[in-house]
Amino acid sequence: MTVVAALLEARTGQQIAANRTWRIETALKPVLRVRGLETLDQLVAELLADQTGIVADQIVDALLNQESSFFRDSGVLDMVVEAIDQRQEEGQRRLRIWSAACSTGQEPLSLAMLFADRLAQTGKAEPEILATDVSEAAISRARAARYSQFEIQRGLPVRQMIKWFEAADSDWVAHPELVRKINFRRHNLVGDPAPIGRFDIVLCRNVLLYLSPTLRKRVFDLLAQVVRPGGLLVLGAGETVIGQTGAFVPSPQFRGLYERIATPAVQLGSVAA
Repeated sequence: MTVVAALLEARTGQQIAANRTWRIETALKPVLRVRGLETLDQLVAELLADQTGIVADQIVDALLNQESSFFRDSGVLDMVVEAIDQRQEEGQRRLRIWSAACSTGQEPLSLAMLFADRLAQTGKAEPEILATDVSEAAISRARAARYSQFEIQRGLPVRQMIKWFEAADSDWVAHPELVRKINFRRHNLVGDPAPIGRFDIVLCRNVLLYLSPTLRKRVFDLLAQVVRPGGLLVLGAGETVIGQTGAFVPSPQFRGLYERIATPAVQLGSVAA
């Protein structure tokens, strides 16, 4: 258990609490099955002997919490659309959104559907959407945009399903037109440099609560680099900036969201406008 938990933390910064170590065995059962193994000890032996990194990738992907659904906390996504509306009125540049730790793609696809609907209704341009995750397997699934019947029913309105998805055997696949609205890319929040450029809104939901205080500060510093002054940060319902960083404050307009303040303590010169 210790070796596996240490691997997850080293790769992603995510920690498994002592009272949740039971989740390791449950999460790794599919890996044991695929590799024809019976025990975790056998899997750890393969991990230590493997020179390719394949076993480590399989273990980390299985342990990551990839819980996601379409239009999760829909009120929050509606606020994102409203905030983009307001910022478009202030200038002509194309606005940018980053869906960090996007898992298998339901969050950015939900945003893309909302903005496509807005374009049809108002003619307002769609923002650029970058979607990233530490898991290459999750990003591959997001790019494929293929979901089971169970996944498609979790939060996706029937109208959107009919408009944007087609049945494929027992699954549903998003239209290429929808997937092309999103730039999917692998990115490690605790280990990789910040994406190039600045963003008007960053969604980083239900990630920070799994990190140590040190790594949480590192991620907040990275987010402070890329969110424009006045831009917004969206965290999970159980997460907050209070007591964590001075670069963001609760938004006076959008309840539950956080606004980037201009602070000379954060160096932004290396980030492209």
